[in-house]
Amino acid sequence: MRVVRSVRHKSCADGTLMKEFVLSAPLTEGFFSYLENFGRVEAMPDLGEGFYTFEKTDFFSIKGFAGDTTVEVRFRREVVDLTTDFLYSLFSLYRDGDPDLPTLKRRESALVEQVHEHLYGK
Repeated sequence: MRVVRSVRHKSCADGTLMKEFVLSAPLTEGFFSYLENFGRVEAMPDLGEGFYTFEKTDFFSIKGFAGDTTVEVRFRREVVDLTTDFLYSLFSLYRDGDPDLPTLKRRESALVEQVHEHLYGK
């Protein structure tokens, strides 16, 4: 699965930057299970079947329905330039349920330090 294009951008009242992305394949429950390796995933049964949220503290949050090919992402404005590539990697390295976790974990580790330093100093 990969990001095909960004279709909408919006500045939010809470200071985040929202972007809506079109994906090359539908989101799956398995994809959200995979995201648990990188942050907190929550199923939201009161909002329809298969609605999920994912949050990677200080990076971004993802909201979407299993079966849809669009997803809403809210970035921390201060670090959007640092974290966007990691978001794209989460999608592209998923590979239909066979993710490249070692590569993603290495990228995540290096990026966490950069984001933390940018947001909070040394």
